[in-house]
Amino acid sequence: MKGLRIYKYGEPILRKKCAQIKEVTDEVGETLAAMSRTMYESQGVGLAAPQIGLGKRLIVVDIGDGLWELMNPRIVSRRGETISLEGCLSLPGITVNVKRAKEVTVEALEKKGEKIMLEAKGLFAFALQHEIDHLDGVLIIDYLEKKEKKAVEEKLKKWLKETPKM
Repeated sequence: MKGLRIYKYGEPILRKKCAQIKEVTDEVGETLAAMSRTMYESQGVGLAAPQIGLGKRLIVVDIGDGLWELMNPRIVSRRGETISLEGCLSLPGITVNVKRAKEVTVEALEKKGEKIMLEAKGLFAFALQHEIDHLDGVLIIDYLEKKEKKAVEEKLKKWLKETPKM
């Protein structure tokens, strides 16, 4: 089965705060599986539900150490600070330096509905923070200074005009 369409900059779903998953269902499991497939096909390290047009608190992450499929993730603690150069499947051709925590503790439900606590550092911490931002309608360009953000948004708008609609 082919992966799902990834929503791009300018589509309203990317700016909405997502709803909590209230019940673990087969449909949620199927959505997580489709998200994982889409992430791998797109050669990403993470994907959040709004990026496939769904306003639910679901993310998938795999930095090369195995797949994490998480529901209702939330950061419960942050430690340290660093700058990470990040791209995003919803912002084609854009990379941005983002100030993030070096390490995070994330509470979430895993695919079977069990509550877990993840201690993450490095790329795993950055990926979790990036995907959780998506669940709150935050994009990497929101970390830019006003002038830089405007320039990047102009580049994205130009890209949108030149890209055929699906």
